[in-house]
Parts: sequence; C-alpha cells; structure tokens
Amino acid sequence: MTDDTIPFPDDDQDDTRHGEEVARRTAVVAEDESLIRMDIVETLTEAGFDVVAAVGDGESAVEKARELRPDVVVMDVKMPQTDGVTAAERIGEESLAPVVMLTAFSQTELVERARDAGAMAYVVKPFTPADLLPAIEIAISRYTQITQLEAEIQDLGERFETRKRVDRAKGLLQTNMGLSEPEAFRWIQKTSMDRRLTMREVADAVVDQLGGGGKD
Repeated sequence: MTDDTIPFPDDDQDDTRHGEEVARRTAVVAEDESLIRMDIVETLTEAGFDVVAAVGDGESAVEKARELRPDVVVMDVKMPQTDGVTAAERIGEESLAPVVMLTAFSQTELVERARDAGAMAYVVKPFTPADLLPAIEIAISRYTQITQLEAEIQDLGERFETRKRVDRAKGLLQTNMGLSEPEAFRWIQKTSMDRRLTMREVADAVVDQLGGGGKD
C-alpha cells in the first residue's frame, strides 16, 4: 500500500446520491397460505419492493429464485413439495439470494435448522410489518457483506481473517464516526473501489488509524 492514510467521512457528509433514481429492489414470496401470502406481498410493495413472484411451495421458490435472482426471498418454513428449510438450503448453496424464513414455531431446533440452511434472518408468526421489514433489511445487508467478501477472497482461511478485520473496522467506524453498520460497510467497500485497494487493506488502515494499530 503506497498510502495507508484513509480519509474518513466528515460528520455532515452524506454518502447517498441525491437526485438519482434508486432502482426498486425485488423479492420472491413463498407462502402456501394465500391470505398470508397476499399480506406479505402488500407489505413489501408498500415498502418499495417489486414482488416479482409469489408462490405457494418450496420447489417453485427455488425455481423463481434461480430464474429471477431477487434481492430477497421471503419464505415460510412449512410448505408442500419442498419445505422452506430445504428450499433455503438449495438457494444458499447456489448463492441465489438472501432468505428470510417465516415460521409459526420458535423452537431452538428449527431456528438452528434455518440458520444452517443459510437463512439470513427469521420472523415468528404472527408478525407485523414492523417485525418483517427490519428482518429483511438485516438479511440483505448480511448477504451483501458476505458475498462481497467471498468474491474478493477465495481461500477459506483468508476469507475468515478478512471478515474478522472488516468487522473490527466497521465497529471502529460506528464508534468513531457515528455510522450505522450498513453505512460502515458501504464506506469500506466504496473506499476499496475508489483507491483500488482490497477491503482487507482498507480495514487494516482503519484499524491502524482508529484502533491504535493492533491487528487481531
């Protein structure tokens, strides 16, 4: 690295692009109960999502995720043909989209199955838009971070170390610059592209400047 001094964002700096039209994010909904499916579609549409498919079974959810590559899949656990956990596992194996699981059960075993299948978040029924929408945002944010880092680093050991350093840098940016976690990640990502550095190099520079120079 020729210059490891990273210019940090000013407190009044807005990283959003004012005046630019932001593309609507897309979603696939999979729920076998039609009334609940309609409610989910309405909630997502009102929140600015474009629901590109609404299906009633897990097999169709996998097919639509594969065909449409949505920004998120919102899927019930218990569905005909292929259950939601199995469908989420297949979607995760192919890196098609982040999955938010919906379940009427809150047992630890089910949560662990959904997590192991690759679900980024889950919501217990009955739920409100105030429950569902934050879970979707968390899922999309986590998925974006994971896929970005995995695309940059192929080796498993390097991937883990990079993720750990980026997480530490995000924490420092949140504490010192008042950024949210997604904003901190976007700042690291943008600085990486602008300065033609890896995200690990940017993270190391952040830690050097804000964290006393130590690396875990």
